Amino acid sequence: MLSDPLFVVAAIAVGAVAVILLLGISGFGKPGEAAAKRSNKYMRWRIYAQALAIVLVLLFVAVRRMGG
Repeated sequence: MLSDPLFVVAAIAVGAVAVILLLGISGFGKPGEAAAKRSNKYMRWRIYAQALAIVLVLLFVAVRRMGG
């Protein structure tokens, strides 16, 4: 599976979602309006990255099922 480029791209996308999630969560404990805005921005980025990761994972599964 590691030799499949689509799997690698999907895995990187899932990893990026995890990193963005951790960045967003880390800002929740900090006081101030700037930290809250930054956390909110990271969580919006997470939603976009998560949508992309889901599409890539589904594409990987579909290609694998078709024998590709």
